[in-house]
Formats: sequence, structure tokens, C-alpha cells
Amino acid sequence: MRAVIQRVSSASVTIDGIVKSSIGPGLLILLGIGHEDSQEDVDWLVRKIAGMRIFNDDAGVMNRSVMEVNGEALVVSQFTLMASTRKGNRPSYIGAAGHELAIPLYEQFCAALSAALGRPVGTGEFGADMKVALVNDGPVTICIDTKNK
Repeated sequence: MRAVIQRVSSASVTIDGIVKSSIGPGLLILLGIGHEDSQEDVDWLVRKIAGMRIFNDDAGVMNRSVMEVNGEALVVSQFTLMASTRKGNRPSYIGAAGHELAIPLYEQFCAALSAALGRPVGTGEFGADMKVALVNDGPVTICIDTKNK
């Protein structure tokens, strides 16, 4: 499982001209799911993201988690995060999980993150053509792969 985590002032997902989800200060999480991912990856990644200290404290030091600042979260599925660029100039997406595995894990990730944060998590729509808008705060962008713990 791969995630790109961005600390944002705001973010939204629009599908067919309609805003599906929007958040204020918090995290935009782009989530890629691979063939070998499991509930164990979901659990580890949720704990890691919920506790990651990337929000400023009173001294301006990144020392607070999204939970500590009562931040929001928006999770967008993104199979292109699983791209392999080893050969040629056209990425291969063979490492991305199919719908039968990816959808349940995406939904489990969103539910687990919502439980960890104690608030609903905004989502995109799996497989839809989504327009993602964000104001990256910092900028702060972190990449995590559960296979590199």
C-alpha cells in the first residue's frame, strides 16, 4: 500500500462537476493499493498517518498529529501510485490491485482512519474521473509504502 500524504489548508474532490467531499485544515491522502496488500497494511498505515507529527506546535515546530490538531482527512484512491517505471516511458500498472481487492481495502482504510480520528473522513469515488483540488500547507508532502516499514 502506498500513500502520498499532504498537509493541507483545504482540499476537495469533484466528480462530474459536483463536489463529492471537501475538508478544511488536515490531510489529503492519495492511496494506492497493490496485489499483496492486506488488512495488516491498512492497520499499520492508519496508525502511522494518525500519529504522524507533521502539524506545527506553538513554537512552529512540526510536533503535532492530525488527531492533536483536530484536523480533517480526505482519502482519494489512486491506482497510479502503484506504477512501475523501470522499463520504457510508459508506466506499467500491473502492480495495482483489481477492484475485488482494492475496493474493500480502500473502504476498510477509510473506516479505520475515521475511527482513529473520531470523525468522518471525506472520500472520492473508486474508479471515477476525479478532480482533486488542494492548498498544500507548508508545503508538507510525505510518501509512505507499507512494504518499506
